[in-house]
Amino acid sequence: MNIATTFTPKKIPTKDVSLDDKYISDNGTAYMTGIQALVRLPLAQTRRDSKNGYHTAGFISGYRGSPVGNYDNFLWQIEGILKDHDVVFQPGVNEDLAATAIWGTQQANLAGQGKFDGVTSWWYGKGPGVDRSGDVLRHANLAGTAEHGGVVALFGDDHSCKSSTVPHQSEHVMMGCGIPIFYPTSVQHILDLGIHAVAMSRFAGVWTSMKLVSEIVETSASVHVDEDRVIPVLPKDVKFPDDGVNIRWPDHGIQQEERLYKYRLPAVLAYARANQLNKVTWSCENARIGIVASGKGYLDTIEALRILGIDNDIAEQIGLKVYQVGLIWPLEPQGLHEFAEGLKELIVVEEKRPILESQIKDELYSLPDHQRPHIIGKACDGKGEWSTSTEEAPLIGYYEFQPEPIAKMLAARFLALDIPVHIKEQIQNRVGLLKTAEQESQRILDIADRKPFFCSGCPHNTSTKLPEGSRALGGIGCHYIAVSLDRGTETYSQMGGEGVSWAGASHFTNEKHIFANLGDGTYFHSGYLAIRQAIAAKINITYKILYNDAVAMTGGQHVDGHLSVAQLTRQLAAEGIKKQVIVTDEPELIHAEEGIAPDVEIHHRNELDAIQRQLRDISGVTALIYVQTCASEKRRRRKRNAYPDPAERLFINTDICEGCGDCSKQSNCLSVEPVETELGTKRQINQSTCNKDFTCVEGFCPSFVTVHTRDMKRLEKFEGFPTGWPEKPIIPSLENTPSRIMVGGVGGTGVVTLGALLGMAAHLEGKATRVMDMAGLAQKGGTVYSYVQLASDDEQISATKIPAGQCDILIGADAIVAGSKAALSRLRDEAVVIVNEDASPTLSFIESRDWYAPITDLITRLKGRVHHGKLVTLPAARIATQVLGDSIYTNQILLGMAWQSGKIPLLRESIEKAIQLNGTAVDKNIEAFRIGCHLSSDPSLIQRLVAAMPKLNKPQTMSELIEDRTTRLREYWNEAYALKYKNLVESAAEKLPESLAGTIATQLYRVMAYKDEYEVARLLTAKKFKQSIASQFGEGLRLTYHLAPPVLGAHQNIRKRAFGYWIRFPLMLLARLQWLRETFLDPFARQTERQHEQAWRDRYISFVEALIDSPEKYNLVVAEEIAKLPAEVRGFGHVKAQAMNSAIQRWDELTTSLNKS
Repeated sequence: MNIATTFTPKKIPTKDVSLDDKYISDNGTAYMTGIQALVRLPLAQTRRDSKNGYHTAGFISGYRGSPVGNYDNFLWQIEGILKDHDVVFQPGVNEDLAATAIWGTQQANLAGQGKFDGVTSWWYGKGPGVDRSGDVLRHANLAGTAEHGGVVALFGDDHSCKSSTVPHQSEHVMMGCGIPIFYPTSVQHILDLGIHAVAMSRFAGVWTSMKLVSEIVETSASVHVDEDRVIPVLPKDVKFPDDGVNIRWPDHGIQQEERLYKYRLPAVLAYARANQLNKVTWSCENARIGIVASGKGYLDTIEALRILGIDNDIAEQIGLKVYQVGLIWPLEPQGLHEFAEGLKELIVVEEKRPILESQIKDELYSLPDHQRPHIIGKACDGKGEWSTSTEEAPLIGYYEFQPEPIAKMLAARFLALDIPVHIKEQIQNRVGLLKTAEQESQRILDIADRKPFFCSGCPHNTSTKLPEGSRALGGIGCHYIAVSLDRGTETYSQMGGEGVSWAGASHFTNEKHIFANLGDGTYFHSGYLAIRQAIAAKINITYKILYNDAVAMTGGQHVDGHLSVAQLTRQLAAEGIKKQVIVTDEPELIHAEEGIAPDVEIHHRNELDAIQRQLRDISGVTALIYVQTCASEKRRRRKRNAYPDPAERLFINTDICEGCGDCSKQSNCLSVEPVETELGTKRQINQSTCNKDFTCVEGFCPSFVTVHTRDMKRLEKFEGFPTGWPEKPIIPSLENTPSRIMVGGVGGTGVVTLGALLGMAAHLEGKATRVMDMAGLAQKGGTVYSYVQLASDDEQISATKIPAGQCDILIGADAIVAGSKAALSRLRDEAVVIVNEDASPTLSFIESRDWYAPITDLITRLKGRVHHGKLVTLPAARIATQVLGDSIYTNQILLGMAWQSGKIPLLRESIEKAIQLNGTAVDKNIEAFRIGCHLSSDPSLIQRLVAAMPKLNKPQTMSELIEDRTTRLREYWNEAYALKYKNLVESAAEKLPESLAGTIATQLYRVMAYKDEYEVARLLTAKKFKQSIASQFGEGLRLTYHLAPPVLGAHQNIRKRAFGYWIRFPLMLLARLQWLRETFLDPFARQTERQHEQAWRDRYISFVEALIDSPEKYNLVVAEEIAKLPAEVRGFGHVKAQAMNSAIQRWDELTTSLNKS
């Protein structure tokens, strides 16, 4: 490796930054995500209280879930800082129990034994957690908060169901409980409103809440953290009872309700008024039309106005003003009346069901007609929400908004006004451009789709399989992915309800039994009660409990408490479960575990199908506990040397592999990838992404060997890169328009990291930045985007996503993602696009063995969208592997190329420093970035790197093909056998159409070179195979072979066995005995499999001979269909037998129309 420099020594004009600044600094600016802002809030509150003379503590509890799925991970990372601030983080077993613990913190001083003046508490959870916690939220809010305590409930809503089973809008639950709701628009707003939420909670004695959506909380930005930025104002003219409004004991429910509505909520409104939580952001002295919005809807509205070309000056001419609402419930009335005064029309922009609109209508309804503006939102003129049809509604009440539909709606309202002609024409032109862009976008259909899927080596790949004839009910989290697969997993329930739907359905169906998927995290959360209900209902069900030692979907957290396999079995036994069986990839570890419940059987996961068949025949509730650690967690822990990393790697002999796909079927693993060879598409293991699950070796195929090494071979150094850095490009300046960069790729490959590096680099330079990561469920091998916006001033950035037609540069870490509709629709006409041509498989490859990434079509599509010279494509993953030894550095190479293109308005040194601050493989990541800069500066380097890669020597002409296959058959058996092939194909080439002759040339070879024991032995001991292993892993390594010897039979239940290196010597002997093939001395000749292969070959040869003799007698179109059939007959043993039977059946069907009538 040629690392010219690890860090540029030149002093650069950037800030001196620590990654802890975001939590402990109280002056200047800091770069953080929305989640990190939520982590900062409890810490900043105790510092604020200390400065004001109060000795307070903090308490955080809740349950993870997108978009607040990683909140607990960030809190665990700063345990020391939390302790220094007297902040206790105690995750809840589930959301409602966490909320109950939060309620308890406000009771800490009721008995006079409190250690602090008060405890500020923070509850967190996503929408479903709000739903299940409604009871405790109501109780706790009615009880109230302590004077120097306070509670803020942080709830994450998934409006468009990206990472949830159903869409969510939680405001109505909070309103029903009487809990005020804040809705921030940015990371800065989270910090500012968080301070107010605590102050309001203490002042008014209520719980407060904050609505969080992914577009806000999963955004990163440079924010102000000065301690005096927000100073809450406590209103003086508020009427309180003599005993105040805070929590007390004893306290009756009726008194609590009276206190809430008579004193507390009015105090909330007074606080909102005094602190101007809702404010006019675009003012206009003689406004005719006003817009009210909050949260994401506010950002989308501002971006919609920009799309229409409306700035403050034009807004003044239109008579437009805008009201940003920070406290969406209860809506402070005085500010609303002041804003609405003089307006003819008031437009409310909010996603989902109306919250603001209903309150505004209620508040303004009684105004005289000449003072009451028309209110437009979910309902149109003169109608209410339910009398307005979906088609006529100005804004829909479901899914989520984007700026473009809002822009069209606003344009329609503005054009109806009497406004200056030039403004009207501008708006009409902008709407025209918008409609044209939409029409263009609608014409784009995604060629390929990258859906979320299980990680490589994920235990769900195997655990969710079912025996033939059975169905399963879906689970939550990663289990939910199984619902989208063709595995008999159907329907799902809420978290904690797994399997209980069968307690209702089973009475009314002829189906006798069902399986139910349940993760150990869900079991600990609430699934235990579902099993108890199933037992009480006496239903026939098998719970498949996956014990993977992690809450995998939300970031790999441990369950919130202790749950060992032994403890799990004892709990189930105590409930009265009929039978428990443990299946695992490491039975010896389970046998060694103490305390397993009596009569629990332990089996290897290879026996999963048989065990499930046994359990489904048992009446009552049974449990199959599948024990295997989460694959992603294995990888994380191995990096920290906290998990065993076996010195083993699987390798596929591509000469033996037939591309049958059984290894993919057995493993469902995307690290088994297609690879092109001289004989067609085969399979290979992606060693960079493989998590060493090794299930793929169960594919019924002798091509797999285990190479006993942990490391890959150190690659030879590529000498073509100059030392140092290329000449710097001219860095673009930021003026009135943000620079917008889009990074697209596959979840889990570092796409989000690129966005974070660019954001931190901008922060180091004091630039405004906003980075929005769209991941969620897509982190699991699906499409991930990072939207990066850089500006000279934060006011220039509105929408968190890059709007249509506004992207300046697209870094396509994956061609499928880069060529998607979502990416193409966002490109500017002059956009620069840099794309990695190397595509990893998608879910479609698991479902279809002949799937291929349509890279050529995707690149052609990009060429049609991008101006000449603005598109760069390269095999970046292979280059990263070739130069740096691992494809994980692909994205950094692409970042270097993007920066060198001169389109990113950041200093190279800032990006270097951001890489250094990130702290992960710093030297190699900077080197990858440097390599990318050189590749962009000197494109000939790409050509040289590609030229140095191994090349396929595929025959290009018919004569070359015949010669190649003849040589191979000579090595396969003998000269006579090879000549038979050669003569037949040469005759076919003379007498048959070119296409048909070409098909016969490839498929005749396939049927003649059937892989019997002699051939497999020859290919496993061949010099070429030894060299291929040495090129990847090094010389002299021990191998283990995975074979199913014919003496074991060839039926479907036969499994392969592992054979040590000693088997190589019998294999070498067997390879030399190939002259015995098909003689009376051949010990394998009587096997049914061999007899079928020979009969298949002979039938094909007879077919070819008949065609050659009298081609005029046959329908050659049908003949070509028959000629292609061997391509479908692949694999070994029962896999090949099934394929052959299907092909024979199809051949028989085609034979009826083969002869010309």
